[in-house]
Amino acid sequence: MVATGAAAWSSAGGASAALVSSHQQRITEGVAVQIAEAAPQLSYPPDQESLDRLRQAVGGDTVVTFGDLASLHGLDTSLIPAELSTAVRSEHRLAAQRITLEDRSGLLVGTPVMITTPEGSRSPSGIEVYTLRDLAGVEREVDGIILAAVATAAAALPLAALLALLAARGVLRPVRDLRDTAGRLASGDLDARAEPQGVDELAELTGAVNDMAASLQESMATMERMQADARRFVADVSHELRTPLSTLAAVVEVLEDATEGMEGDARESARMAISETHRLVRLVEDLMEVSRFDAGTARLHTEEVDVSAAVRDSLRLRGWSERVQVEAPDRTPARVDRRRLDVVVANLVGNALRHGAPPVRVLVLALPEEVRITVTDSGPGLGEEVLPSVFDRFYKVDAARTRTPGSGLGLAIARANARLHGGDLTAADTGSGARFDLVLPRRAEEQ
Repeated sequence: MVATGAAAWSSAGGASAALVSSHQQRITEGVAVQIAEAAPQLSYPPDQESLDRLRQAVGGDTVVTFGDLASLHGLDTSLIPAELSTAVRSEHRLAAQRITLEDRSGLLVGTPVMITTPEGSRSPSGIEVYTLRDLAGVEREVDGIILAAVATAAAALPLAALLALLAARGVLRPVRDLRDTAGRLASGDLDARAEPQGVDELAELTGAVNDMAASLQESMATMERMQADARRFVADVSHELRTPLSTLAAVVEVLEDATEGMEGDARESARMAISETHRLVRLVEDLMEVSRFDAGTARLHTEEVDVSAAVRDSLRLRGWSERVQVEAPDRTPARVDRRRLDVVVANLVGNALRHGAPPVRVLVLALPEEVRITVTDSGPGLGEEVLPSVFDRFYKVDAARTRTPGSGLGLAIARANARLHGGDLTAADTGSGARFDLVLPRRAEEQ
């Protein structure tokens, strides 16, 4: 559009300049011819009558001067520019200059009258002729040219805009399609593909994106199959181990009753076997719980529960009431799964007692739409490198502590239980210990 306008303006300017130049040349040539025809009939030195005849021969608004003599008609000598009179009087040449009057524009032509001797030499006669020619006609022609250029540009601009839009659409449509495809891939739609258009670099880029999407889709499918196989393997192994472990646990209980009558080394070996058997049972139970979450078979069995009383019962059953400070309202009713709430509270408080330092505090806060349970300790806390992974499965803060009582699944199971209720479990470092915040809706929907 800019190019169209510039071309129209340039062509109009060029045509106008050429028209004005041609018109000026015709005027100056005409004046020169008129003077040349009238000059032989002049007497030298000329008198007033000769100057009048020359002025009449030139016609129009003209001034003819010779020394103190002058013949004037319609032209004020004050309008003659100094540059023009210098060219005529001192340089003895024909000159022209455009001037603008109040109501019109004109071309002022000035020329000396030259005397030609029989030998052919030329010398100035001292007669100067200045005549004003009207340029109104040529200006009307210039205005017509400009108007035609504007009309042409106005007619061409819509076509130029249409062509520009079509060209931009042809270029930008593949870009938009590719952008939309990338957005769908980023949102998880691995079936998204863009249709290559043409054979240019953009089509090659589209093909590369499609190949990347296909490779990503295949990799994700393989990974999902591997994860499904791993989950199925864990579930199957846990299920197969449950029965023999139940038998082993029963045997261990009998063995535990008999350890007091054993010798020193035998007693220590028996106690170690008992401890490791209990740990293995807990690990298998945690693995089975994780497999239920992965399979989507974990279900809530909600009931009206006094959360404050449930927290105190969980601590009392495990013998922690004397070691933990509880701040809770007398009654905090909420509809939750009592068993899963007990699992979460036991896990958070147990971690605080094992890995933190006293005092360990449990704060129960009743809000209009939710219940918040906060567990804090005064231990070393959770560093910045620990917080992102604290809820990962089998994660332990100290990788060297491979024989700790926990399985590394407790916090992952606790968060899964919280989210099963429609709530969440978060961790933070207070600067003087660790803090875990459990948020549960007051009315969890049974699943």
